[in-house]
Amino acid sequence: MPQSLAQVYLHIVFSTKHRQPFLSDGQLRRECHAYVAGTCKKRGSPSLLVGGVADHVHILCSLGREESLSVLVRELKRESSKALKARSTSLRDFYWQAGYGAFSVSPAHVEALKKYIANQEEHHRRESFQDEFRRLLRKYSIVYDERYVWD
Repeated sequence: MPQSLAQVYLHIVFSTKHRQPFLSDGQLRRECHAYVAGTCKKRGSPSLLVGGVADHVHILCSLGREESLSVLVRELKRESSKALKARSTSLRDFYWQAGYGAFSVSPAHVEALKKYIANQEEHHRRESFQDEFRRLLRKYSIVYDERYVWD
């Protein structure tokens, strides 16, 4: 076959370092999400939706054929962190956590995940980020050591 074709949907989740609520301001959060979406597009891994709350972000994207997951996440964090720090001196201490979660998504579940990401504010009135992340790890049968999940 002369072409390389792929459709790999990913749900990527990561928090601010120590889950600091740097993104409490709604306008700043929307700008951050838009910047992450733009970076996804530039990397050839277009986002379907970026959302989250004050201390973490959820990204639903289609992984580009020539992109690796680890490079994509590294660049999303680097570029968005750089943009936020340039925006205001009050964000000079902004950092993303070192790790991340990435989960494959069936095309049949894309619409449900979009609704889930869009309703993050409502969702987090009932569940903390840590409990949400643990639930995702269990859902996808990812073995983890609690000592190394948080920073």
